[in-house]
Amino acid sequence: MRKPHVLVVDDHELYRKAVERILARAGHQVSTARDAGEAMQSVTSEPLDLVLCDVKMPGISGLELVRQIRELQPDLPCIVITGYGGAEASLEALRAGAYWYLEKPVEPAHHDVLRRLVAQAIEHGRLKAENRLLQRQLQGRYRFESLIGSSATLRRVLDVVERVADTDSTVLVTGESGTGKEMVARALHWSSRRAERMFVTVNCGAIPEELLESELFGHVRGAFTNAVSHREGRFSLANGGTIFLDEIGDMSPNLQVKLLRVLQDRTFEPVGSSHSIRVDVRVIAATHQQLETAIREKRFREDLFYRLNVIPIEVPPLRERREDVPLLVAHFLRLASEEKKLGLCTIAADALEQLVRHDWPGNVRELENLIERLVVLRGQGEIGVADLPAGLRGSASPVGASPPGAAPGERLPQAGVAFHEVVDRFEADLILQALERTHWNKNQAARLLGLNRTTLLEKIKKKRLAPDV
Repeated sequence: MRKPHVLVVDDHELYRKAVERILARAGHQVSTARDAGEAMQSVTSEPLDLVLCDVKMPGISGLELVRQIRELQPDLPCIVITGYGGAEASLEALRAGAYWYLEKPVEPAHHDVLRRLVAQAIEHGRLKAENRLLQRQLQGRYRFESLIGSSATLRRVLDVVERVADTDSTVLVTGESGTGKEMVARALHWSSRRAERMFVTVNCGAIPEELLESELFGHVRGAFTNAVSHREGRFSLANGGTIFLDEIGDMSPNLQVKLLRVLQDRTFEPVGSSHSIRVDVRVIAATHQQLETAIREKRFREDLFYRLNVIPIEVPPLRERREDVPLLVAHFLRLASEEKKLGLCTIAADALEQLVRHDWPGNVRELENLIERLVVLRGQGEIGVADLPAGLRGSASPVGASPPGAAPGERLPQAGVAFHEVVDRFEADLILQALERTHWNKNQAARLLGLNRTTLLEKIKKKRLAPDV
């Protein structure tokens, strides 16, 4: 258990040393700074539990320092010490965000008061940080329920998670989009000794390159246009916990070099700073790309790949664990009914059979989105085959076979057909076959069907063949 770490900021050396001795005797680790500039360097590079600062200092005042600290680390408590007492000075310190204030000089008779106040402020900051952590992670913790199933392929994944969760080894999670890679990362975190600290996610493919460096490592004030204050990066937020780097294959080569250093040394510099920050972070990365191909094409660094790929975990696609579909359907039916405050829906056996037979190019995410849509449209009661999208109402027919509803070898059944419905279903089946054959690559599928891409996208959307189009 580390000692509570207190930073004492005062431009008078004798006073700094006196307070340092008082707090060191009370069992605290104490650092000192002469002004706000030195103080901010410590705040951004060291794990602190309390800042104790003077009001009157050269340059930036103690009150302005408190405001900057509050913006950067809102859970880090500050105590202001001032030689200019009075009600107005005290109120000004509290308005600035100070936990409390003391008046100079701190006489020997008041040393116990100082020690008690410091202990109370540290405990207050700890409780605030824990509360904020629980608030942020509560929803994510329950979302872990989505990683459910009893298939042998999924059990193999969960067995690996169980074995490596309580280590600090870097993990690379691979698999198609929608398979639940983030759920695996959360399972690793929540099963580890870091579970009480932060789980921080970064989607490397969703943040522009020019912003991603600042998002990961933070920046100092003035580092670039509009950098009007210090900002803590995601690696600093994850200190003591886990950082999940999703879509790592989309990271630029420049940032790959900087990430490699973090993995090697656990240190980095915020944008615009030359001061290194050390962090204790477990790194979990994920991608749907084939990184070996990206390495051959010079889009991904080979040395970074080996640093990330210490523990590889491949999440299987849903079509390789079809026996999990009924369990997932039951879970998503209950979840959607509760979230939308609707009556509980059930699903007919023949409709469930169609869902089990489907290949699910969008995997678990696609299934979840479909179930939500069906629950919203149905409201309550039993979901039948007729409620399913056209592409899921029957097994796909081979290209060139008779249209659905027609007997083999016959151009038109004796009983006739519902023309528009048959054409619609046949067209949907053709589109799904083309998409599955091209692994859901819409450009290639459009070429197979002799359509332009825009027309294909319109048909996919109109026929509700995919939830994300």
